Amino acid sequence: MLLSTTPRIEGAETVEYFGIVTGEAILGANLFKDLFASITDIVGGRSAAYEKELQSARDIAMDEMAMKAEELGANAVIAVDLDYETIQVGRGGSMLMVSAAGTAVRISW
Repeated sequence: MLLSTTPRIEGAETVEYFGIVTGEAILGANLFKDLFASITDIVGGRSAAYEKELQSARDIAMDEMAMKAEELGANAVIAVDLDYETIQVGRGGSMLMVSAAGTAVRISW
């Protein structure tokens, strides 16, 4: 499955549109990751724990979107848009949400 943020694939002709497909992933970040991320934010630097969670959530959302497109008969998703959000839950807890949306199409080379 070809996924692209562009509205068309260079060198390919879009022969059929199937409509919008989406994928979502919401992952909890545990207390220890939150604590270490807070320390990293105070001292500076990158939070590897959060980066790994974001990457995992993005992969899940993109895979889900691609599966939905494939079920429709598409071989590509164009105009893919990714959205990242942090959802605060409870006392100091958070969840990471990634959503992916695009247009499922069939292309020919």
